[in-house]
Amino acid sequence: MKKKPAPAAEPVVSPEIRDSAKRASSETTDKLRRAAAAAPAKCTVCGSVCSAISSERLCWVCRRLKISAWRDSDIQMNAQE
Repeated sequence: MKKKPAPAAEPVVSPEIRDSAKRASSETTDKLRRAAAAAPAKCTVCGSVCSAISSERLCWVCRRLKISAWRDSDIQMNAQE
């Protein structure tokens, strides 16, 4: 016994919404590509290249040094109390 072909299902998402989502994602991708192609940001402390997602504008070395300094100062504050 052969199965009958299933009727064509209606799309879950309307084509207009799908097209606008594709346009928005391609615009975002284009912006990211342009940002990556631009000159990389420089670290405010040492001047080396910092990562694109760095909100503090620090390279990874200076960021690590900053975190270590915070830890050391927290330990000293606790020892004084």
